Amino acid sequence: MAGGGTIISFPTLQGLGLSAVSANVTNTVALSSGMLSGTYTQRADLAGQARAVRSLLVVAAAGGLGGSVLLLTIPAAAFRTAVPYLILLACVLLLAQDRLKRLVGRSPAATAGPAITDPAITDPAITDPATATLSAGTGLRLSVFACSVYGGFFGAGLGILLLAVLGLFTEANLVRTNVVKQALAFVINVVAAALFAFSGKVDWVYAALMAVTSIAGAAAGARLVRRVDPRVFRAVVVLVGIAAAVRYWV
Repeated sequence: MAGGGTIISFPTLQGLGLSAVSANVTNTVALSSGMLSGTYTQRADLAGQARAVRSLLVVAAAGGLGGSVLLLTIPAAAFRTAVPYLILLACVLLLAQDRLKRLVGRSPAATAGPAITDPAITDPAITDPATATLSAGTGLRLSVFACSVYGGFFGAGLGILLLAVLGLFTEANLVRTNVVKQALAFVINVVAAALFAFSGKVDWVYAALMAVTSIAGAAAGARLVRRVDPRVFRAVVVLVGIAAAVRYWV
């Protein structure tokens, strides 16, 4: 409904007794499979962007691998110290999500076309022009790489970061930008999850349970978003995140 699920699931795993690193890798492994459905559903919006997307997927995979290796090699205490700051960063990104969507939607490429029906996109004025395509330059690749390292390392708010970067460096509108974001996030998380699966730090019982319930939750959220204001739910998620960050410091 609102994004930022990791802000809730990560502290919950720690509350159940997992270490910070174990909770993070378990969360990544559990939730990575659910991203495939979003990308597959919007695959038609990748038309005309295949070459640029393939280039970015390679960059995303490299960055995701780098971030996951960094997570597994730094001292656990250092990651534990960074956690509250990472959670607060995710909260800030979540609060900025609607503004970023509006900025991306006002791209010069957002000309007349079919109306958006995605309930997660709240601005009905944003349209999906058939000619809006993605062009991957050096600045975009470097920015996607930096986001991917963050995604492999922690990941909360990754989608919002990618959306901002894609909106900054391209003229593609929100619909076409969003599907590229989905594809990049999926690759980053799958690469990280593949490494984490052999790290010995995944709690497979929790990972299996989360994999199933996250799919059910996504399906329920898609229905409830039409009845409940996502901004209200987003505020709840942010409050949970702030409380978790304070708890780490206390």
